[in-house]
Amino acid sequence: MTTTAPPDLDAAAAPDAAGPRRDSARYAASIRLSVAPMMDWTDSHCRVFHRLLAPNARLYTEMVHANAVIHGDRAKLLALDPVEHPVALQLGGSEPALLAQAARIGADHGFDEINLNVGCPSDRVQAGRFGACLMREPALVAESVAAMRTACDVPVTVKCRLGVDDDHEYARFLAFIDTVAAAGCRLFVVHARNAWLKGLSPKENREVPPLRYDWAYALKRERPGLAVVVNGGIADAAEATAHLDHVDGAMLGRAAYHDPWLLHRLDAAWYGGAVSTRADMLRAMRPYVEARLARGAQLKHISRHWLGLFQGERGGRAFRQVLSEGAHRPGADWSLVERAIAMTAGGGRAVA
Repeated sequence: MTTTAPPDLDAAAAPDAAGPRRDSARYAASIRLSVAPMMDWTDSHCRVFHRLLAPNARLYTEMVHANAVIHGDRAKLLALDPVEHPVALQLGGSEPALLAQAARIGADHGFDEINLNVGCPSDRVQAGRFGACLMREPALVAESVAAMRTACDVPVTVKCRLGVDDDHEYARFLAFIDTVAAAGCRLFVVHARNAWLKGLSPKENREVPPLRYDWAYALKRERPGLAVVVNGGIADAAEATAHLDHVDGAMLGRAAYHDPWLLHRLDAAWYGGAVSTRADMLRAMRPYVEARLARGAQLKHISRHWLGLFQGERGGRAFRQVLSEGAHRPGADWSLVERAIAMTAGGGRAVA
């Protein structure tokens, strides 16, 4: 498979811009490995870091409600650096006309894909009648997908659960998929567990309902014309790789965030790239960081995404401590990052 060279972060240091139009071949290849949309985590700073680690992966934004895209601060909500491609905008909402308008804005802004969230189980999301509760309104999801596809010229995809609460019939899940696929959705990211709408927190909803990867596998067997990506509970390289025997791709969530080196190793293994060192990869972020600091950004907002880079490694705890304690201070700059890296070389002690 063709590989993509690591991005040039000197180019990333330029002001935010959508960059060139979607590279169809690169976008198609990126289905194998993706990083899940995660609220408060997968912002643009995070995605630039993940792109450096995984040049071939597909990245996703945090979920943004359609109303926020239409009426909110787009410069902040739709922040997009050219190196992030291929990258998808995840939308929340349940009003087809508003979702269509937001999808058009997202595509015009440069995103390679628009993804509809049909999986978030939080009370706030349910109150707005979007997220996982839409699993029980397949006709509305289909109407929304059709409107979004009409409004924009990039793929419209869906991220869903297997069902909600006591929905334990595969036939019901398949009927949902078929209804939405008939509206033109060709790619489904399946978080392979139910969402419990009452009694569990969003965190518990990621852990308590049992995983049923076999449903995602069966969907791919029975609907081979659809692209199916599996998500949920993937904790290591072996698990992620095993999924590729059954579906088109694996989407990592918290495992990729808390142990970003896993993302780098998977990208190298699946796409044929070279594995670099943690320190060298982090130092490649320097042009981006210094350019952002010069434009008024604070180091803490960028470096918070790196804290797991040396997880399990000699000096990893000291690395996190140096960044956590120092990045919020006024004037914190790249020299702090070098001090943190030095802790890993010294096994927790700065190297003279």
